[in-house]
Order: sequence, then C-alpha cells, then structure tokens
Amino acid sequence: MQNKITIYTDGSALGNPGAGGFGTILLSGAYRREIAKGFRLTTNNRMELLAVIEGLEALKKDGEAVTIYSDSKYVVDAVSKGWLFNWERTHFKDKKNPDLWMRFLKVYRRHQIRFVWVKGHADNPLNNRCDELAVNAAKTNPTNIDIGYDYSAPTLLNSD
Repeated sequence: MQNKITIYTDGSALGNPGAGGFGTILLSGAYRREIAKGFRLTTNNRMELLAVIEGLEALKKDGEAVTIYSDSKYVVDAVSKGWLFNWERTHFKDKKNPDLWMRFLKVYRRHQIRFVWVKGHADNPLNNRCDELAVNAAKTNPTNIDIGYDYSAPTLLNSD
C-alpha cells in the first residue's frame, strides 16, 4: 500500500542572485520533517527547484503518491504544462538550471507526483513556514556552495 505524502516547498534568494536557501516540509500521517539549507550564492528559481528535489530525495521508498505544494510558477508550470519534457528532448538547449532539472527528473520518475500551486505569502501556514525556513537559511551566513550556479567557487583539483 502506498503512503500518501505531502510536501510543501519554498525557495529564497536575497538579492537574486545572492545568498539563498530553501525550506521543505514533508508530511505523512503523523510524521512531519522540516528540511532547510542555505547557499552562499544562488538564485530564487534554483532554490525553489532544489526545495522540491530535496523533499523527493528524502523519501525512503519508490512509487509513493506525492502531492507537492509550491508557490513557484517556474517549477509547477514547467512540470504541469509539460515544458520540462520538451526541454529534456532538446537537451535543455538555452534553458537555465539543467543540472537541477536533470536531478529532478531522476527522482520525479520514481514516484507518482501531483503539483499544486499555492499563492506565496498568503494564508497557507505550511507554505509560510517553508518561506520562513528558506529565508532563515539564506540569512544565517550560509557557506554551502551551489556548484551549478556559483562558478567562482574554488574547485578541488587532483594534483597527481
């Protein structure tokens, strides 16, 4: 029997681009888990998408029935309107964030997912909590590096 899982997500970037973070809440029955992480340099759209990815990657079993609530038209419309699958067919030519979209597709295909768009900064307490998590993660001197975006980050090279 499938679990019914609900995921709420939000992303933030202070300055866009700037320091950023995401907040994700996973719900299943009485279970609740909050995930948040900040990055030193990123964009709002990357954090919106990463919030969804991290929520899905946190699921322990494949084949789950998942409803994702997001205030990101970028994420919700890309999937719900089928744009993402056209981007994939064209190898993301001239599209932003292909690294995250490919990561998303890998985990997306393991579950039955339905997206629901919610108005941001409105009367949805769980979306508002995700916003709080995302903004706090962005504000608390984040040192994580968004490698797909922050090209100025030093890389470790094998000197052998």
